[in-house]
Amino acid sequence: MTRIIKYSLISTAGVMMLLGTGCDKLKSRDELNKGVQAYKSARYQDAVEHFKTAISLDDSNPNARLYLATAYMTQWIPGAESPENQALAKGARDEFMKVLEKDPNDKTALASLASLSYNEATALSPEQKVVKFDEARDWHLKLLAVDPQNKESNYSLGVIAWAKWYPALMTARAKLGMKPEDPGPIKDKKVKEELKEKYAAVIEEGIKSLEKAVETDKEYDDAMAYMNLLIRERADLADTPEQYKKDIDTADNWVQRALDTKKIKAARASAAAAAGQIVSEDDKK
Repeated sequence: MTRIIKYSLISTAGVMMLLGTGCDKLKSRDELNKGVQAYKSARYQDAVEHFKTAISLDDSNPNARLYLATAYMTQWIPGAESPENQALAKGARDEFMKVLEKDPNDKTALASLASLSYNEATALSPEQKVVKFDEARDWHLKLLAVDPQNKESNYSLGVIAWAKWYPALMTARAKLGMKPEDPGPIKDKKVKEELKEKYAAVIEEGIKSLEKAVETDKEYDDAMAYMNLLIRERADLADTPEQYKKDIDTADNWVQRALDTKKIKAARASAAAAAGQIVSEDDKK
């Protein structure tokens, strides 16, 4: 009889524990919903507290941690150096990393960490910028390993390549007394070879990434614009005037392609707006 009572007590305790766990999960979802509503209303501090509570009630809820990280990141101001602002960046990074601990392939966390690293570079010295750009590049590569057709990541890799290469080119030109509008290629062979050694691979990787972005989206005019920039500035490393001209002509073609694409998209948007207006007028009748 005593043994039966003992087993009964253990069984009851187990049931109560399960009920308590289930209740906490329900409370967690309720806190998550409250946090989402606060977030949508731009009450970010309130949202943060709700998301924290949701996590404390159910640490297995990945959405609550993603929302918490996003709420931190939304409040963060790139370039602002106050301790409070730095704490927001750290909070966002820490929470996104915790998401990746449970799911290394979470696309939202990977993309957000790439964006955070890139934007952090804005207020840094040139040397520190490169470190952050490389960090952002690594996150984008991890995202592309999960989602190879992610056009935004391929576009971002092209932008990062340009952001690393362009300041170095402008500095070299300035030291040689060349204005930005002066035609190339760079006349000083030693300077040109040093730039090639350090940046040729960066430029080519950026161009290949942008090509992939345009392959994924044939109307990705922003990617076309950066393709123009990378190829146009690569021309400064040409060995001959003919090679220089070839790159400039290719860059010009990308400019025209980007402009044509923008016109097509604008015409399509105007037609859609006109069609919507006609439908609206018909509804009134």
